[in-house]
Amino acid sequence: MKDRMKILMVASEAVPFIKAGGLSDVVGSLSGALSGLGHEVAVVLPKYSEIDFSAHKIEPFLSPMKVWMGNTRHFCAVHRAVLSGGVTAYFIEFNEYFQRNGIYHNENFEDYGDNARRFSFLSNAALKLCREINFKPDIVHCHDWQTAPAAAYLKIWYANDKLLKDAASMLTIHNIGHQGVYGGEHYDYTGLGWDNFTQDKFEDYGRTNFLKGGIHYADMVNTVSPKYAWETRHTDLGSGLQAYLNAKGDNYIGILNGADYTEWNPSSDPLIPARYSATDMKGKEKCKKELQKRMLLEEDPGKAVIGVVSRFAYQKGMDILAYVLEKILKEMEVQFVILGAGDKGLEHYYGELPKRYPGRVGSYIGYSNELAHLIEAGSDFFVMPSRYEPCGLNQIYSMKYGTLPIVSATGGLDDTVEQYDESTGGGTGFKFYEVTPHALYYTVGWAVSTYYDRKQHMKKMIKKAMETDFSWKRESLSYIDAYKKAIQIKKSR
Repeated sequence: MKDRMKILMVASEAVPFIKAGGLSDVVGSLSGALSGLGHEVAVVLPKYSEIDFSAHKIEPFLSPMKVWMGNTRHFCAVHRAVLSGGVTAYFIEFNEYFQRNGIYHNENFEDYGDNARRFSFLSNAALKLCREINFKPDIVHCHDWQTAPAAAYLKIWYANDKLLKDAASMLTIHNIGHQGVYGGEHYDYTGLGWDNFTQDKFEDYGRTNFLKGGIHYADMVNTVSPKYAWETRHTDLGSGLQAYLNAKGDNYIGILNGADYTEWNPSSDPLIPARYSATDMKGKEKCKKELQKRMLLEEDPGKAVIGVVSRFAYQKGMDILAYVLEKILKEMEVQFVILGAGDKGLEHYYGELPKRYPGRVGSYIGYSNELAHLIEAGSDFFVMPSRYEPCGLNQIYSMKYGTLPIVSATGGLDDTVEQYDESTGGGTGFKFYEVTPHALYYTVGWAVSTYYDRKQHMKKMIKKAMETDFSWKRESLSYIDAYKKAIQIKKSR
């Protein structure tokens, strides 16, 4: 293949192996899309205890592998799996760091105190693995703060390395609210040199900021939607890093996430009771009936059903929904289905709602992938009241399933959802521009009134939403263009 690249993905999670959030979906599906374009893709992940090695045919590959961290020498092992799409996944086995419950935090959602060490080790071990197996990457693609140090290791430790000196780096920011800020006492362990512990690199008021250091050293930086790229440059959503992102100039861009339609597609989804498409919607009626039955709702095909699948976190605005949900239930003919977990107060609130509103609210505290698919397929609307959303995937899945999103106009939600035009019936969803209970209430009301009073508009919007293509076809090419630019930047230096 002409211009075939060797791409090294370094990440803390990736489907189908381990998932905590949307980062996992992006790493897994983007890797597959790039491999499908003919590029050679290797993904490096930690060997977490939660990964089912037998299910994914992961086998021992290399042992021991020596990795230096500062003045500390570690010995680890490497396992390997080859996916059907041609992507090779490598797993760094180091039980001291990765053999524990939880990826980033314990059962109380408290960050592990050694996260700085765990993920700087992963970042360096991924590059050491390249040397061990003679894999010469054209681009090293780092994801979020956890593997941002890999961009720095390339330029500091491996600047003169025969195999890695020419490798360019790209850092994708999936959520700038998480920067990997830990005590400065961890910095010496990274081995990146105290001359790099400065305000424009890794130092952050005496602490270590991995994301900031990665932004400085990466040849290209991107985030996961054009709107979020603008927001992080020009608003408080930059979380204190606005100046450093602006300093990147044209080397900081937004590339919209794609969706994996091999998993999220109502015409082929094995997890829903009936398949359907934009030209044959009968299956969606069956999915709605099954959803109402399973969640103990009144089985009425004419009632509007609003679905929620979300972490119960400040970012996601689930407290905003909680503030107006009962007013909505009292004043509108709707049913709610809620799937999620997180904030304990919100878990209690949403978990108790079915008892207080039997037949009208169903909730599941926790996560179920099968139920998430059923909610997407069986609901009429899907609400996302996020205070900020770098990209978001559920609104994209919802549109594919003919479930119209009700979203705040932030980040990727604004980029992907086209506002309903009541005069023509155009659009793919309903957006509100002030993230307040008042705005959410009236937008839900707008959607519900459209459901009951403008059925032809609903049909038109659903068809358009289902036919809108958010696959990785286009966005994977955008990443290839960004990789090429990163390589030119590296050569020019």
